[in-house]
Amino acid sequence: MGLKYLRGVSTLKLDEPKCTGCGMCAQVCPHAVLEMDGRKARITDPDLCMECGACAGNCPAAAITLKKGVGCAAAVITGFIKGTEPVCGCGEGGDDCC
Repeated sequence: MGLKYLRGVSTLKLDEPKCTGCGMCAQVCPHAVLEMDGRKARITDPDLCMECGACAGNCPAAAITLKKGVGCAAAVITGFIKGTEPVCGCGEGGDDCC
């Protein structure tokens, strides 16, 4: 079982039709959030994503997008500074996150 961050706040998105199946995203992801399913990438569990940006930065087809370093990291840092639990300001389900 992988380390979970804050549930439902990841900004990671995969545009499957753009994916060329090169596999770079799966190779560089430190938490195995992306894996190859045949000749296409797929997201295994977005809650494992720490939003480092390695996948998007290495995708030659620009099939992956995310707001690097927002979501979990910003919530944890803000919570630490304020002395509160991590809160990223996302709505229910994370649709309007960050």
